[in-house]
Amino acid sequence: MFVKEINSNELEQWLKGETPPLLIDVRSPQEMAGASIPNGKPLPLNLLPLRVNEVPTDEKVVFYCRSGARSAQACMYLAQQGYDNVYNLHGGIINWVRSGLSVEPMII
Repeated sequence: MFVKEINSNELEQWLKGETPPLLIDVRSPQEMAGASIPNGKPLPLNLLPLRVNEVPTDEKVVFYCRSGARSAQACMYLAQQGYDNVYNLHGGIINWVRSGLSVEPMII
């Protein structure tokens, strides 16, 4: 199944736009506490099937994790549920930081 991907620089531009996407962090709470992309919402991957109703169907949603693997799984799962507006952050927060973009600890 095909997963739509977005790179860090594209995401940065989307987040500055008039209608920024919802940004969802699928890592564990411990990982999120270390460093997260500003305005990311926590939704650990293991809880996604239980909380799928929290993911809007009518707006762009970008998922991220450490490297892009877990967030790709989230996108595949949602695509199977009929979502077509979900994107995976290619390379995850690792590539975000390597691109020189800001991170902050997430208070959970």
